[in-house]
Amino acid sequence: MGSVLAASSPSPPVPPPGGSPGGAGLVSVPPGFTMPPVSPVSPTGASTAQASESETSLPNPGAFEECHRKCKEVFPMQMEGVRLTVNKGLSNYFQVNHTVMLSTLGDSSYRFGATYVGTKQTGPAESYPVMVGDMDNSGSLNAQIIHQVTDRIRSKVALQTQQQKFVNWQGDAEFRGEDFTAAVTFGNPDVLVGSGILVAHYLQSITPSLALGGELVYHRRPGEEGTVMSLAGRYTGSNFIATLTLGGAGAHCSYYHKANDQLQLGVEFEASARMQDTSVTFGYQLDLPKANLLFKGSVDSNWMVGATLEKKLLPLPLTLALGAFLNHRKNKFQCGFGITIG
Repeated sequence: MGSVLAASSPSPPVPPPGGSPGGAGLVSVPPGFTMPPVSPVSPTGASTAQASESETSLPNPGAFEECHRKCKEVFPMQMEGVRLTVNKGLSNYFQVNHTVMLSTLGDSSYRFGATYVGTKQTGPAESYPVMVGDMDNSGSLNAQIIHQVTDRIRSKVALQTQQQKFVNWQGDAEFRGEDFTAAVTFGNPDVLVGSGILVAHYLQSITPSLALGGELVYHRRPGEEGTVMSLAGRYTGSNFIATLTLGGAGAHCSYYHKANDQLQLGVEFEASARMQDTSVTFGYQLDLPKANLLFKGSVDSNWMVGATLEKKLLPLPLTLALGAFLNHRKNKFQCGFGITIG
């Protein structure tokens, strides 16, 4: 809800209590944050005040649009046909990739992608700006530019073309405070026609475990204008995350549970007021690091069963992926096979 243009880059997880308020990088997520330097010995009163302030400080809740991310990561991505991807690093800052897709349902295609990571380092493994783009054999382009303007402000520009025509473009600005995150997104603004989409997000930490927020979507075009509002709440436990979103467009509820280092579970409920439809999906992820194996499976209330299997063939830079999905209600089956080199 509220996403104007799907972004391929992952978003940062919620920082731990007392962590840096700055946004995490999009290329890789650091394992943790360094502790602040030890202060000189201060009077007893000052030490007590600092300790009290440290205990009452709340963590940054992260981005509103990523509230359901942990649960969705458990579910397998649909695969169809054959996919070959070759990644090549040209330098420490530049990488290219080639992807060939052979499909039995749609047109086969070739995509060329490039990623550039700048020299402005904001963390142990965080550098900006980040520029990501890919183009297929028909000339359709997807591109993103992400930049950390300051320690608290991050901006993003994304555009999408279909052959010679612009389809979508959007601009994002995100501000991360000590215990809140505010963001605004403009999608396809056209001053001459008087159309566009405006999305505003706000997420506030109430306690170290509870975060509440809201989303406001305003869209306008000739002869039509409307607003949709949603409220969200997320509770984070020691090994689970429960999230609920309610609004005029419907309801979205998810529950993520980490059983152990190998097994993760997720349950998602979605209800659409416009489509008058509801669905429930259960998924799990099994990670076997000693075997370099990752397995994901899911089943939903529409009797759609799916699973994917990823296997790293170390020490070779090869990753094999297999996927199969069966819709019992429509009696349709599709499978996919992928190879990633590099």
